[in-house]
Amino acid sequence: MTQQEKEELQHIIQTEIAALTDEIATIQTSLRPIKKDCSLDSIDHKMLKQDQNINIQRYEVAKQRLNRLKAAYLNIDNKEYGVCQECEEDINIERLKLIPESKYCVSCMNELGL
Repeated sequence: MTQQEKEELQHIIQTEIAALTDEIATIQTSLRPIKKDCSLDSIDHKMLKQDQNINIQRYEVAKQRLNRLKAAYLNIDNKEYGVCQECEEDINIERLKLIPESKYCVSCMNELGL
């Protein structure tokens, strides 16, 4: 991987970290506990709970990805960054641009069923 490609990936990762941080902050505002309100019928209350469960899942997924992106950013100068953990071949740069936290090439990912 060239220095220019590393710099481009660093920029992509920084941009995605910023976007995820904003998304997480937005999701957090909707994670307040839902209190039983006498103005809501049981169906409305169930829908609010369902929406909250979806937001909790979105929050957890975003937090996990944020952690993976931060790790990728810290390891971008490491020799193992951009190398498939399974076959030890270089991960395609276009894949890294789309998913900079990738640890597997497309072939191995498919073989592993990930």
